[in-house]
Parts: sequence; C-alpha cells; structure tokens
Amino acid sequence: MSEPESLFAFPCDFPIKVMGLRQHGFAQAILEVIKQHSPDYDPATVEMRSSREGKYLSLTITVNATSQEQLDNLYRDLCDHSMVSMVL
Repeated sequence: MSEPESLFAFPCDFPIKVMGLRQHGFAQAILEVIKQHSPDYDPATVEMRSSREGKYLSLTITVNATSQEQLDNLYRDLCDHSMVSMVL
C-alpha cells in the first residue's frame, strides 16, 4: 500500500498556531516540543499574541517542514501536551 499523496511540496515553511492558557513556562514548553521535531527552528521568530482579556496566549511558529510524517508527529505531540488548548 502506498503513502497518501501530500498536499504540500516538501521542504516548505509551515506555520503552526498553538494556543493555551497564559501561564508561566507555556512558550518555553511549546518551543521544546517544536525543537524535538524541527531542530533548526529559530525561537527568535515565534510570534506571540495575548487574548483580549489576557487569559490565553497564542504562538505562531513557522517550521521548516521536511515531510508529512514530521508534521503529523509534531501535531500529535502538541495536541497531547497538557498546557495546549488548541493547535491549528
């Protein structure tokens, strides 16, 4: 059985938005997960935005995606993280 065809041409820059409660260590914990799957990611490029009330924080992280498998594993680990509310 062959692999399903990807909608993306790899390698490519792929933005991922991660949202969670604004709490101490949130950004650092997410960046650690990102670095496991994309070791060349530069944390200085992360974009952070607080919710209007300041309760939530969203991180937009653009990784150099090399395969669909890499993205699938990254999404799985982010979604399973206890500090994450949503991954887009």
